[in-house]
Amino acid sequence: MQMNDSQRIPAPRQKVWAALNDPDVLKQCIPGCQSLDMSSPTEMTATVVFKVGPVKATFGGKVTLSDLDPPNGYRISGEGSGGVAGFAKGGATVRLEAESPDVTILHYEVDAQIGGKLAQLGGRLIDSTAKKLAGEFFASFGKVVGGAEVA
Repeated sequence: MQMNDSQRIPAPRQKVWAALNDPDVLKQCIPGCQSLDMSSPTEMTATVVFKVGPVKATFGGKVTLSDLDPPNGYRISGEGSGGVAGFAKGGATVRLEAESPDVTILHYEVDAQIGGKLAQLGGRLIDSTAKKLAGEFFASFGKVVGGAEVA
């Protein structure tokens, strides 16, 4: 599954960059995130609970930041296991563009793969759930970082 989009965030690029690297901000914004701990400047461990159709699972996994280009962007990748529900792995390339000194456009390209019980649910359901979760994350991120409703 692949998708890409952009989000307008009413905050300077440096502030958006700092938030993208702050586990406390990310934890607030990731739907279903129960814990997110930074083990090094480029690695985090996370526990996330989410529901796809009839399957609800708790995923534990590792998140890695690479291709860091402050304050322009990075690659975030992760993989996790949800026990009998299956596994998920994927990543996103995030690029920040300054629209003005106080507005940043966050561009993202996501790729993900799933396996196990989740993979049997059907591509359409999985794609729509992934898009919904991404939308929720970026809407929350925009509110937390920009302090206002995101356009």
